[in-house]
Amino acid sequence: MNSSSAKERRALILRLLEKNNEVSVIELSRQTGISEVTIRKDLTVLQNRHLIIRTRGGAIRKPVENLNEDTAISRKRMFNFKEKERIGLEAVKMIEEGDHIMLDSGTTTMEIAKNLGKFQNLHILTNAMNIATELATYKRFEVILLGGHVRVNSLSMVGPLAMNSLRNFSKYKLFLGVDSFSLENGISTPNIEEALLNQLMIQQASKVIAVFDSSKFNKRSFAFIAEASALDCIITDKAIPTGMLSKLRAKGIEVKVV
Repeated sequence: MNSSSAKERRALILRLLEKNNEVSVIELSRQTGISEVTIRKDLTVLQNRHLIIRTRGGAIRKPVENLNEDTAISRKRMFNFKEKERIGLEAVKMIEEGDHIMLDSGTTTMEIAKNLGKFQNLHILTNAMNIATELATYKRFEVILLGGHVRVNSLSMVGPLAMNSLRNFSKYKLFLGVDSFSLENGISTPNIEEALLNQLMIQQASKVIAVFDSSKFNKRSFAFIAEASALDCIITDKAIPTGMLSKLRAKGIEVKVV
């Protein structure tokens, strides 16, 4: 089959991914009669438009994130990972030597944990097992992991034990992961236990910095966490919805766009 235009080829690729979840450059070249070099260019275009995820030798369908579904962290890593990397790097700029910080669970806050190499002395509190493990590799920070029971999907500690542990700490910079955000409905998450713990994190913090990519805007999940006004700062990517930036700043919320 020969595709007469780039648009037709790319539409075909998306249709094949809907059906098979994965495609290879070799098979696409065979089906379209187009060179592998051109197919790779098509895949790059589709990836830049956030429609697919490139793999070695092909591509896979980009998962559709259901904000009311308690998505496993292994799948969340696949959503907007380049944006999360940039947000994490920007967030690190807000940390100073000797700071007391808290890293909420999540894939974006994990990007902060991965980029703390320039620091020698940090006091870090987290509710995420995987983030605590990452922080332990530095072998020089004071790292405290909250107690509680483990949520398998998020690798986070939640429940009464986690909340009682958290009450022993205050006056830290909180880097908060966000599942859903809107000006009208504030911050929300699919899981009620996560919501309750996040509420206490915000209450105990000296500064609240929300780190989330632009896909989370104008969304609402099951469990309410806080009003938008609870945030001191938002770090997000340049695809922030039109008009949102000025509205947030009008509310006195600092916004950093990467």
